[in-house]
Amino acid sequence: MKKFSLPIKPDWEALVACIRRRGTPQRVHFIELYLDKEIQSAIVEEFGLLNGLDATDRYADLKRQVRLQRFLGYDYIRQGVDGLNFPLRSHKVADTAAHQRAAGREFVDESRGPITSWEEFEKYPWPRAEDLSTESLEWLEANLPDDMCIVVHGKFAHFAEFLNWLMGYETLCYALYDQRDLVHAITDRLEQLFAAVLERMLAFPRVKLIWGSDDMGFRGGTLISPADLREFVLPGHKKMAAMAHAAGRPYLLHCCGQRKEIMEDLINDVQIDAVHSFEDTIEDVREAKQRYGHRIALLGGIDLDFLCRSDEAAVRARVRDTLDKCLPGGGYCLGTGNSVANYVPITNYLAMLDEGRRYRP
Repeated sequence: MKKFSLPIKPDWEALVACIRRRGTPQRVHFIELYLDKEIQSAIVEEFGLLNGLDATDRYADLKRQVRLQRFLGYDYIRQGVDGLNFPLRSHKVADTAAHQRAAGREFVDESRGPITSWEEFEKYPWPRAEDLSTESLEWLEANLPDDMCIVVHGKFAHFAEFLNWLMGYETLCYALYDQRDLVHAITDRLEQLFAAVLERMLAFPRVKLIWGSDDMGFRGGTLISPADLREFVLPGHKKMAAMAHAAGRPYLLHCCGQRKEIMEDLINDVQIDAVHSFEDTIEDVREAKQRYGHRIALLGGIDLDFLCRSDEAAVRARVRDTLDKCLPGGGYCLGTGNSVANYVPITNYLAMLDEGRRYRP
């Protein structure tokens, strides 16, 4: 793996200004939903980022994350509350990625989840916001370098996804016909929980961006009808966005799949400040910049399939063209179309970042 050609000093204030579309930034800012742990491990080992770090330190994982994020050129650390867990039904298969996941790859059961009836709803071990720990946020609040900020993330604001995961997609589709009261009960419970969680996270001054995550579609359309999304899912995001805005923070939304039928709802009603997740076969981020860039920020967009299949020269050319089209005026941060999965060639991922470092607006 090659070292980066140019250094970057984090600047969270410039990152936030870019997302708020306050003019063309002085340099390119990077953003990712997440990096798979296998990718992280390969990078920290290759570049000696663990040197001098005491593995027995209670906060070793957070210190490692700070080192990694700074090395890669990010202006932030992603962190949420600790212990926000939902028991789900899932299946495991062997992982065939180059940086293999030893425990295998896990998939949520699409047929039947843990809540398919009122009885199961009442018995489900719902997390309680007051039981969750903010220890990691507290450590970052006190120890994160001044030029970096915290971006809230985690099992947070997954309204559509948890409907799918808790009920099972097939069960949800039937329930939207004959158990709509149960669907409402689940979404109400999720909204209450996520609002309480967000309230706790907003208490930390170094939290500067709120990033909700909720896949609502597939390549051809939304997973449930746009009307049902407006009834069961979008009100939760509207609540999250309103809380973020009242606290002076932008609300970012990761949303995979075809979302054109609800895009105006997301912008005008939910009032998201930025959208993430782009796939060339659905919507190229360069085209999205033309459609929506005067109203919201666009995040990422270097197509994951392209990143996996292309050579380094093609990756660098794609990055330059994307920045030429998306960076003027601000409102664009460079990153993958989804996340840095463990099957992404690390050399291509680092080339994407390196070309962003070289680019001059």
